[in-house]
Amino acid sequence: MLTKIREKAQGAFAWGIILLIAVPFALWGIQNYTGTSQETPVASVGSKDFFQQDLNKAYEQYSQNFQGLNIDEQVLKTEALKKLIKDEALLQYVQSKALAASDENTRDFIKTLPYFQIDGKFSETQYKSMLAAQRMSSPEFVNRVRSALIMEQFQHTVTDSSFATNYDVESFFRIQNQQRGIKYLTVALPKLNEQPTEAEQQAFYQEHQELFKLPDQVSVDYLELALDDIAKTVEVNDEKLKAYYQEQKALYATPERRKVSHILISITDKQDAAAALAKAQEAKKQLQNKDFAALAAELSDDQASAKSGGDLGFINPGDLEKSFEDVALTLKLGEISEPVRSSFGYHLIKLTQLIPGEIKPFEAVKDELTKTYQKTQAENQFYQSGETLAQMSYENPDSLQTASDALGLSIKQTALFTRENGDGIASNPKVRDAAFSDDVLQGNNSSPVELAGDKVVVLHLHERKEATVKPFAEVKQEVISAILKQKAKQQADDTVNKIKARLLAGESIDAVATEQKLDVQTIENLVRTNPAFPLSVREAIFKAPKPQGDKPSIFTAEFSPNEKIVISLYLVKEGEMSEAEKKQMGDIRKKMSAAFGQADLNMLMESLLAEADVKIASAEK
Repeated sequence: MLTKIREKAQGAFAWGIILLIAVPFALWGIQNYTGTSQETPVASVGSKDFFQQDLNKAYEQYSQNFQGLNIDEQVLKTEALKKLIKDEALLQYVQSKALAASDENTRDFIKTLPYFQIDGKFSETQYKSMLAAQRMSSPEFVNRVRSALIMEQFQHTVTDSSFATNYDVESFFRIQNQQRGIKYLTVALPKLNEQPTEAEQQAFYQEHQELFKLPDQVSVDYLELALDDIAKTVEVNDEKLKAYYQEQKALYATPERRKVSHILISITDKQDAAAALAKAQEAKKQLQNKDFAALAAELSDDQASAKSGGDLGFINPGDLEKSFEDVALTLKLGEISEPVRSSFGYHLIKLTQLIPGEIKPFEAVKDELTKTYQKTQAENQFYQSGETLAQMSYENPDSLQTASDALGLSIKQTALFTRENGDGIASNPKVRDAAFSDDVLQGNNSSPVELAGDKVVVLHLHERKEATVKPFAEVKQEVISAILKQKAKQQADDTVNKIKARLLAGESIDAVATEQKLDVQTIENLVRTNPAFPLSVREAIFKAPKPQGDKPSIFTAEFSPNEKIVISLYLVKEGEMSEAEKKQMGDIRKKMSAAFGQADLNMLMESLLAEADVKIASAEK
């Protein structure tokens, strides 16, 4: 279970795991200063209250899924709050079932988090330093991780219990591989030459001003906190490096390596423990005058190693049984042990090669140590400065100057940009989203915006140019083109609707096409993936009702912005599984089972939410 979570957190509570653990650690400290003075909860689930700072965190994480899509901020905040409430309702349900994550699993998971690693390995010093920088105790953090693991465990309990049968798979492919026979004719938008009157132009311009708008533009002042800039300021000297070297010594140590051989005298039904011990003791006496490898080849019951003189190669702690290792790890080079009991029998062990462990001297690792030290110190300072940046910009919302003075950061400025496009930091959708948020447009500093794991900015509105409508004279030709296209579309719609009515009345599509001087196209075995049709047309064809007897199903669709089609569906053939699909039955069934499981989990969450005591602001659910 832990492996699944580590490899890919997904599903109903995956977002919660990411929010609790995988949100870049810098923002934990930074976000602690947003909304801390809020006393009235924005929502509650049972006895659990959520305050504005909780919603801010949830919104920042949720909105990352929709960067650059220009979705209304309030809509995203509403959805983020719903997600927060759903997760809490599920958490309370799981806790009521007394599920648990072991201390060992929780520790193992924490060790995989990159925030606590140096050169890919978990560092206790880094762990303590990071938590201290966030003003978080180890028990508090461990409990957060434990809750996340329990939630993911429960999710898998639900989803893994669902399954799909072969019949489900076959039914799916009967629909998926279905073929349909259609006849269709295409009606193109006519080309109109008659120019609209001045009055028509003015009326269209007034009624459709949204077509001729220049979008909102803003420029912002901003402070940028970057890890690379901080790293350049970290002072390094031998005294500091030597102290750090002592802390990190284990990283530069090479453990000793031991190569051993053995002679095994097995305990079997025919040879009890006493007999095996006596035989091993006798073998030990023979070794006074006989080569170990030769005797191993002659006496050892471990046939695999006996062929190579009893050689087991280099061993590592944990490779073999404890009783064997305890002796093997204490032997001197060339020394042979007394008989050692294991679950296999008795062993005579010889240490045949010893490569001593060593610790690389300070001077040999000084350059590497300097880089690691600078990075660690810079990261700690980055997180602390991030807290200061968040605190100062929040407590002084009408200016960046106080934060600038406190951190020694220069106030920079962007050029004008829109919600959809910008240069420099404004090329980042997260910056544009923050710049056009209600809070910033009202003259307040933004919350910290993470550009990357090692760079954060805070924004303040510098200039705003609100959306304006282009003058009529400037867009006159656009207006004329739009009117002509509108009229052409209306004429095409009228033609299409008349043809559809005649076909529904029972006339032949071939006869109507001949009268209208249109070509009829026929496709007898149309499949869902036919690239000749746009997706929207294919969906319309395969959603259309089946023909009733000799009476085809008639409907229309838009083939392109300049073409509409009238379709007569006259044939439906049920699909069959291909030989390749039959061979993949097992894999397909697994995927369908996963989909069924996710659906079950969604239903459970909706049920829990309906039963939970949820309050949003002052309104009770």
